[in-house]
Amino acid sequence: MNLAKRLRQAALVMMVAALPMSGAAAADSTVKWKMAATFPSSLPQLGTLGKRLEDQIGKVSGGNIEIRFYEPNALVPPLEVFDAVAMGAVDAAFSTPGFWGGKVPALQVFAALPFGPAAPEYMAWFYFGGGKQIFDEIYAKYGIKSIMCGMLAPEGSGWFKKEILSVDDLNGMKLRFFGLGAKALGKFGVSAQLLAAPDVYPALDRGVIDGLEFVQPAIDLKMGFWQIAKFYYFPGWHQQSTFFDLMINKAKWDKLSPTQQAQIESVCGDNVRYGIAEGEAIQLPALKELQAKGVTIKKWSDEDLKKLRVAVDEVIAEQVAADPDFARAYASFSGFRKDYATWKDIGYLK
Repeated sequence: MNLAKRLRQAALVMMVAALPMSGAAAADSTVKWKMAATFPSSLPQLGTLGKRLEDQIGKVSGGNIEIRFYEPNALVPPLEVFDAVAMGAVDAAFSTPGFWGGKVPALQVFAALPFGPAAPEYMAWFYFGGGKQIFDEIYAKYGIKSIMCGMLAPEGSGWFKKEILSVDDLNGMKLRFFGLGAKALGKFGVSAQLLAAPDVYPALDRGVIDGLEFVQPAIDLKMGFWQIAKFYYFPGWHQQSTFFDLMINKAKWDKLSPTQQAQIESVCGDNVRYGIAEGEAIQLPALKELQAKGVTIKKWSDEDLKKLRVAVDEVIAEQVAADPDFARAYASFSGFRKDYATWKDIGYLK
Protein backbone atom coordinates (compact mmCIF):
# COMPACT_ATOMS: atom_id res chain seq x y z
CA MET A 1 0.00 0.00 0.00
CA ASN A 2 1.49 3.37 -1.02
CA LEU A 3 2.01 6.17 1.47
CA ALA A 4 -0.73 8.41 0.07
CA LYS A 5 -3.35 5.67 0.40
CA ARG A 6 -2.29 4.86 3.95
CA LEU A 7 -2.54 8.54 4.87
CA ARG A 8 -6.04 8.79 3.38
CA GLN A 9 -7.20 5.73 5.37
CA ALA A 10 -5.65 7.08 8.56
CA ALA A 11 -7.42 10.39 8.03
CA LEU A 12 -10.74 8.56 7.49
CA VAL A 13 -10.31 6.59 10.73
CA MET A 14 -9.60 9.79 12.62
CA MET A 15 -12.68 11.47 11.14
CA VAL A 16 -14.93 8.56 12.18
CA ALA A 17 -13.45 8.52 15.66
CA ALA A 18 -14.14 12.23 16.00
CA LEU A 19 -17.83 11.85 15.13
CA PRO A 20 -20.24 12.18 18.07
CA MET A 21 -21.46 8.89 19.51
CA SER A 22 -25.04 7.98 18.70
CA GLY A 23 -27.68 5.49 19.79
CA ALA A 24 -27.24 3.43 22.97
CA ALA A 25 -23.63 4.40 23.52
CA ALA A 26 -24.41 8.12 23.60
CA ALA A 27 -27.26 7.54 26.06
CA ASP A 28 -25.22 5.49 28.51
CA SER A 29 -24.70 8.12 31.18
CA THR A 30 -23.73 6.79 34.59
CA VAL A 31 -26.64 5.57 36.70
CA LYS A 32 -26.53 5.60 40.49
CA TRP A 33 -29.65 4.23 42.16
CA LYS A 34 -30.68 3.56 45.72
CA MET A 35 -32.41 0.20 46.19
CA ALA A 36 -34.57 -0.40 49.26
CA ALA A 37 -34.92 -3.94 50.56
CA THR A 38 -37.62 -5.80 52.44
CA PHE A 39 -35.14 -8.30 53.92
CA PRO A 40 -31.71 -7.73 55.48
CA SER A 41 -28.57 -8.63 53.55
CA SER A 42 -27.62 -11.13 56.26
CA LEU A 43 -30.46 -13.49 55.33
CA PRO A 44 -29.59 -16.20 52.76
CA GLN A 45 -31.35 -15.68 49.43
CA LEU A 46 -33.90 -13.13 50.71
CA GLY A 47 -31.15 -10.59 51.22
CA THR A 48 -28.07 -12.11 49.62
CA LEU A 49 -29.73 -12.23 46.19
CA GLY A 50 -30.26 -8.49 46.45
CA LYS A 51 -26.61 -7.97 47.38
CA ARG A 52 -25.58 -10.21 44.50
CA LEU A 53 -27.59 -8.00 42.15
CA GLU A 54 -25.73 -4.96 43.48
CA ASP A 55 -22.38 -6.65 42.84
CA GLN A 56 -23.13 -8.20 39.47
CA ILE A 57 -24.68 -5.16 37.80
CA GLY A 58 -21.53 -3.19 38.60
CA LYS A 59 -19.40 -5.84 36.92
CA VAL A 60 -21.63 -6.38 33.89
CA SER A 61 -22.03 -2.64 33.23
CA GLY A 62 -18.35 -1.89 33.81
CA GLY A 63 -19.33 0.44 36.63
CA ASN A 64 -21.79 2.35 34.44
CA ILE A 65 -24.74 1.23 36.59
CA GLU A 66 -24.65 1.33 40.38
CA ILE A 67 -27.63 -0.10 42.27
CA ARG A 68 -26.82 0.25 45.94
CA PHE A 69 -28.54 -2.11 48.39
CA TYR A 70 -29.97 -0.45 51.48
CA GLU A 71 -31.00 -2.47 54.52
CA PRO A 72 -34.67 -2.50 55.60
CA ASN A 73 -35.70 0.77 57.27
CA ALA A 74 -32.57 2.57 56.04
CA LEU A 75 -34.63 4.35 53.39
CA VAL A 76 -38.24 3.36 54.11
CA PRO A 77 -39.98 0.68 56.21
CA PRO A 78 -39.98 -2.73 54.44
CA LEU A 79 -43.71 -2.86 53.79
CA GLU A 80 -43.75 0.66 52.31
CA VAL A 81 -41.23 0.19 49.51
CA PHE A 82 -43.92 -0.33 46.85
CA ASP A 83 -45.31 3.16 47.37
CA ALA A 84 -41.84 4.63 47.66
CA VAL A 85 -40.82 3.25 44.26
CA ALA A 86 -44.13 4.23 42.66
CA MET A 87 -43.70 7.84 43.83
CA GLY A 88 -40.00 7.96 42.93
CA ALA A 89 -38.98 8.50 46.55
CA VAL A 90 -36.54 5.62 46.04
CA ASP A 91 -35.23 4.45 42.70
CA ALA A 92 -35.74 0.72 43.15
CA ALA A 93 -36.57 -2.03 45.64
CA PHE A 94 -35.80 -5.73 45.97
CA SER A 95 -38.76 -7.74 47.21
CA THR A 96 -41.43 -10.25 46.16
CA PRO A 97 -44.69 -9.33 44.41
CA GLY A 98 -46.69 -11.22 47.03
CA PHE A 99 -45.97 -8.57 49.65
CA TRP A 100 -48.35 -6.22 47.86
CA GLY A 101 -51.38 -8.51 47.71
CA GLY A 102 -53.38 -6.23 50.01
CA LYS A 103 -52.80 -3.32 47.64
CA VAL A 104 -52.73 -5.16 44.28
CA PRO A 105 -54.36 -8.61 44.67
CA ALA A 106 -53.26 -9.81 41.22
CA LEU A 107 -49.58 -9.61 42.14
CA GLN A 108 -50.08 -12.64 44.37
CA VAL A 109 -50.31 -14.75 41.21
CA PHE A 110 -46.74 -13.72 40.38
CA ALA A 111 -45.19 -14.51 43.76
CA ALA A 112 -46.18 -17.96 45.00
CA LEU A 113 -49.28 -20.02 44.33
CA PRO A 114 -50.47 -22.57 46.92
CA PHE A 115 -50.18 -26.08 45.52
CA GLY A 116 -48.62 -24.22 42.65
CA PRO A 117 -45.81 -24.93 40.23
CA ALA A 118 -42.21 -25.85 40.73
CA ALA A 119 -39.70 -23.40 39.27
CA PRO A 120 -39.55 -24.76 35.66
CA GLU A 121 -43.31 -24.64 35.17
CA TYR A 122 -43.65 -21.26 36.87
CA MET A 123 -40.95 -19.72 34.68
CA ALA A 124 -42.36 -21.34 31.55
CA TRP A 125 -45.72 -19.71 32.15
CA PHE A 126 -44.22 -16.35 33.10
CA TYR A 127 -41.78 -16.00 30.20
CA PHE A 128 -43.56 -17.94 27.46
CA GLY A 129 -47.18 -18.43 28.55
CA GLY A 130 -48.40 -14.83 28.73
CA GLY A 131 -47.63 -14.13 32.38
CA LYS A 132 -45.00 -11.45 31.81
CA GLN A 133 -47.25 -9.30 29.64
CA ILE A 134 -49.94 -9.21 32.33
CA PHE A 135 -47.32 -8.64 35.03
CA ASP A 136 -45.88 -5.65 33.14
CA GLU A 137 -49.31 -4.15 32.56
CA ILE A 138 -50.31 -4.42 36.22
CA TYR A 139 -47.14 -2.81 37.55
CA ALA A 140 -47.26 -0.06 34.90
CA LYS A 141 -50.55 1.14 36.38
CA TYR A 142 -48.58 2.16 39.45
CA GLY A 143 -45.64 3.74 37.66
CA ILE A 144 -43.36 0.75 38.26
CA LYS A 145 -41.26 -1.39 35.97
CA SER A 146 -40.55 -4.71 37.63
CA ILE A 147 -38.19 -7.49 36.60
CA MET A 148 -38.16 -10.99 38.01
CA CYS A 149 -34.83 -11.11 39.80
CA GLY A 150 -34.72 -14.21 42.00
CA MET A 151 -36.50 -17.43 42.84
CA LEU A 152 -36.70 -19.45 46.03
CA ALA A 153 -36.91 -23.19 46.49
CA PRO A 154 -39.91 -24.77 48.33
CA GLU A 155 -40.53 -23.47 51.82
CA GLY A 156 -41.44 -24.91 55.16
CA SER A 157 -45.05 -24.37 56.17
CA GLY A 158 -44.99 -23.87 59.90
CA TRP A 159 -43.06 -23.49 63.14
CA PHE A 160 -45.02 -24.41 66.27
CA LYS A 161 -44.25 -24.68 69.98
CA LYS A 162 -46.38 -27.80 70.27
CA GLU A 163 -47.14 -30.65 67.91
CA ILE A 164 -50.05 -30.05 65.54
CA LEU A 165 -51.94 -33.29 64.94
CA SER A 166 -54.28 -31.91 62.26
CA VAL A 167 -54.85 -28.67 60.40
CA ASP A 168 -58.12 -28.49 62.32
CA ASP A 169 -56.00 -27.90 65.45
CA LEU A 170 -54.96 -24.53 63.99
CA ASN A 171 -58.37 -23.10 64.82
CA GLY A 172 -58.01 -19.98 66.94
CA MET A 173 -54.26 -19.61 66.41
CA LYS A 174 -52.48 -16.40 65.42
CA LEU A 175 -49.86 -17.11 62.78
CA ARG A 176 -47.41 -15.13 60.67
CA PHE A 177 -48.18 -16.32 57.14
CA PHE A 178 -47.67 -15.16 53.56
CA GLY A 179 -49.91 -14.54 50.58
CA LEU A 180 -52.82 -16.66 49.46
CA GLY A 181 -51.85 -19.34 51.94
CA ALA A 182 -52.71 -16.95 54.76
CA LYS A 183 -56.19 -16.48 53.34
CA ALA A 184 -56.64 -20.24 53.03
CA LEU A 185 -55.77 -20.73 56.71
CA GLY A 186 -58.51 -18.26 57.55
CA LYS A 187 -60.92 -21.01 56.52
CA PHE A 188 -59.61 -23.01 59.49
CA GLY A 189 -60.14 -20.21 61.99
CA VAL A 190 -56.58 -18.90 61.84
CA SER A 191 -55.84 -15.22 62.32
CA ALA A 192 -52.99 -14.75 59.85
CA GLN A 193 -50.88 -11.64 59.41
CA LEU A 194 -47.85 -10.65 57.38
CA LEU A 195 -44.95 -9.38 59.47
CA ALA A 196 -41.69 -7.93 58.18
CA ALA A 197 -38.56 -9.96 58.94
CA PRO A 198 -37.31 -7.95 61.94
CA ASP A 199 -40.68 -8.31 63.69
CA VAL A 200 -41.18 -12.07 63.35
CA TYR A 201 -38.87 -13.49 66.03
CA PRO A 202 -39.92 -10.95 68.72
CA ALA A 203 -43.60 -11.64 67.95
CA LEU A 204 -43.06 -15.39 68.41
CA ASP A 205 -40.96 -14.89 71.52
CA ARG A 206 -43.53 -12.64 73.22
CA GLY A 207 -46.48 -14.81 72.26
CA VAL A 208 -47.98 -12.20 69.96
CA ILE A 209 -48.20 -15.04 67.43
CA ASP A 210 -48.58 -18.76 68.17
CA GLY A 211 -46.55 -19.94 65.20
CA LEU A 212 -45.38 -18.95 61.78
CA GLU A 213 -44.10 -19.78 58.38
CA PHE A 214 -41.14 -17.79 57.15
CA VAL A 215 -39.05 -19.29 54.38
CA GLN A 216 -36.73 -22.30 54.03
CA PRO A 217 -34.63 -24.32 56.50
CA ALA A 218 -31.44 -22.40 55.61
CA ILE A 219 -33.13 -19.07 56.24
CA ASP A 220 -35.24 -20.14 59.21
CA LEU A 221 -32.10 -21.52 60.86
CA LYS A 222 -30.53 -18.07 60.56
CA MET A 223 -33.65 -16.48 62.06
CA GLY A 224 -33.33 -18.64 65.16
CA PHE A 225 -36.92 -19.88 65.40
CA TRP A 226 -35.61 -23.22 66.71
CA GLN A 227 -34.82 -21.50 70.00
CA ILE A 228 -38.55 -21.03 70.67
CA ALA A 229 -40.45 -23.57 68.54
CA LYS A 230 -39.36 -27.18 68.09
CA PHE A 231 -41.89 -28.51 65.55
CA TYR A 232 -41.22 -27.66 61.90
CA TYR A 233 -43.81 -28.67 59.28
CA PHE A 234 -43.51 -29.61 55.60
CA PRO A 235 -44.24 -29.51 52.73
CA GLY A 236 -44.58 -25.82 51.94
CA TRP A 237 -47.99 -26.28 50.33
CA HIS A 238 -48.40 -22.50 50.17
CA GLN A 239 -45.06 -21.76 48.43
CA GLN A 240 -43.53 -24.43 46.24
CA SER A 241 -41.53 -21.75 44.46
CA THR A 242 -41.42 -18.00 44.99
CA PHE A 243 -40.45 -15.22 42.61
CA PHE A 244 -38.53 -12.19 43.81
CA ASP A 245 -38.48 -9.02 41.76
CA LEU A 246 -36.60 -5.78 41.26
CA MET A 247 -39.10 -2.91 41.26
CA ILE A 248 -37.88 0.22 39.48
CA ASN A 249 -39.56 3.60 39.20
CA LYS A 250 -40.82 3.46 35.61
CA ALA A 251 -39.86 7.03 34.70
CA LYS A 252 -36.27 6.25 35.71
CA TRP A 253 -36.32 2.92 33.86
CA ASP A 254 -37.53 4.65 30.70
CA LYS A 255 -34.53 7.02 30.81
CA LEU A 256 -32.07 4.13 30.56
CA SER A 257 -30.54 3.21 27.22
CA PRO A 258 -31.54 -0.14 25.65
CA THR A 259 -28.08 -1.43 26.57
CA GLN A 260 -28.50 -0.51 30.22
CA GLN A 261 -31.98 -2.04 30.34
CA ALA A 262 -30.63 -5.24 28.81
CA GLN A 263 -27.79 -5.33 31.34
CA ILE A 264 -30.21 -5.12 34.27
CA GLU A 265 -32.53 -7.72 32.76
CA SER A 266 -29.60 -10.07 32.10
CA VAL A 267 -28.26 -9.78 35.64
CA CYS A 268 -31.73 -10.40 37.05
CA GLY A 269 -32.18 -13.43 34.81
CA ASP A 270 -28.92 -14.83 36.10
CA ASN A 271 -30.06 -14.09 39.65
CA VAL A 272 -33.10 -16.32 39.06
CA ARG A 273 -30.81 -19.13 37.94
CA TYR A 274 -28.50 -18.60 40.90
CA GLY A 275 -31.39 -18.49 43.38
CA ILE A 276 -32.85 -21.79 42.21
CA ALA A 277 -29.52 -23.61 42.28
CA GLU A 278 -28.40 -22.19 45.60
CA GLY A 279 -31.78 -22.74 47.23
CA GLU A 280 -31.77 -26.44 46.38
CA ALA A 281 -28.16 -26.88 47.53
CA ILE A 282 -28.32 -25.32 50.99
CA GLN A 283 -31.41 -26.90 52.53
CA LEU A 284 -30.18 -30.34 53.61
CA PRO A 285 -27.22 -29.09 55.69
CA ALA A 286 -29.59 -26.65 57.38
CA LEU A 287 -32.14 -29.39 58.11
CA LYS A 288 -29.44 -31.54 59.69
CA GLU A 289 -28.32 -28.65 61.88
CA LEU A 290 -31.89 -27.90 62.95
CA GLN A 291 -32.42 -31.53 63.91
CA ALA A 292 -29.18 -31.46 65.88
CA LYS A 293 -30.62 -28.49 67.78
CA GLY A 294 -33.65 -30.54 68.80
CA VAL A 295 -36.11 -29.61 66.07
CA THR A 296 -38.62 -32.29 65.05
CA ILE A 297 -39.40 -32.36 61.33
CA LYS A 298 -43.07 -33.12 60.67
CA LYS A 299 -45.11 -33.67 57.49
CA TRP A 300 -48.74 -32.84 56.95
CA SER A 301 -50.86 -35.90 56.29
CA ASP A 302 -52.46 -36.52 52.91
CA GLU A 303 -55.82 -35.82 54.54
CA ASP A 304 -54.61 -32.46 55.84
CA LEU A 305 -53.23 -31.52 52.43
CA LYS A 306 -56.57 -32.35 50.82
CA LYS A 307 -58.34 -30.07 53.30
CA LEU A 308 -55.87 -27.29 52.61
CA ARG A 309 -56.32 -27.67 48.86
CA VAL A 310 -60.10 -27.30 49.23
CA ALA A 311 -59.56 -24.10 51.22
CA VAL A 312 -57.11 -22.78 48.60
CA ASP A 313 -59.62 -23.43 45.82
CA GLU A 314 -62.24 -21.43 47.73
CA VAL A 315 -59.82 -18.54 48.20
CA ILE A 316 -58.83 -18.52 44.54
CA ALA A 317 -62.49 -18.43 43.50
CA GLU A 318 -63.12 -15.50 45.84
CA GLN A 319 -60.11 -13.59 44.51
CA VAL A 320 -61.13 -14.23 40.90
CA ALA A 321 -64.63 -12.91 41.59
CA ALA A 322 -63.34 -9.83 43.42
CA ASP A 323 -60.57 -8.56 41.14
CA PRO A 324 -60.48 -8.47 37.31
CA ASP A 325 -56.68 -8.38 37.11
CA PHE A 326 -56.41 -11.36 39.44
CA ALA A 327 -58.97 -13.19 37.33
CA ARG A 328 -57.06 -12.45 34.13
CA ALA A 329 -53.71 -13.45 35.57
CA TYR A 330 -55.00 -16.64 37.16
CA ALA A 331 -56.90 -17.64 34.01
CA SER A 332 -53.65 -17.27 32.06
CA PHE A 333 -51.75 -19.41 34.57
CA SER A 334 -54.39 -22.11 34.97
CA GLY A 335 -54.85 -22.41 31.20
CA PHE A 336 -51.11 -22.84 30.75
CA ARG A 337 -50.96 -25.33 33.61
CA LYS A 338 -53.69 -27.46 32.08
CA ASP A 339 -51.75 -27.75 28.83
CA TYR A 340 -48.41 -28.16 30.61
CA ALA A 341 -49.79 -31.15 32.52
CA THR A 342 -49.60 -33.24 29.33
CA TRP A 343 -45.89 -32.53 28.91
CA LYS A 344 -45.26 -33.03 32.62
CA ASP A 345 -47.06 -36.37 32.51
CA ILE A 346 -45.09 -37.82 29.61
CA GLY A 347 -41.80 -35.96 29.99
CA TYR A 348 -41.02 -36.35 33.69
CA LEU A 349 -40.43 -39.41 35.82
CA LYS A 350 -43.10 -39.90 38.46
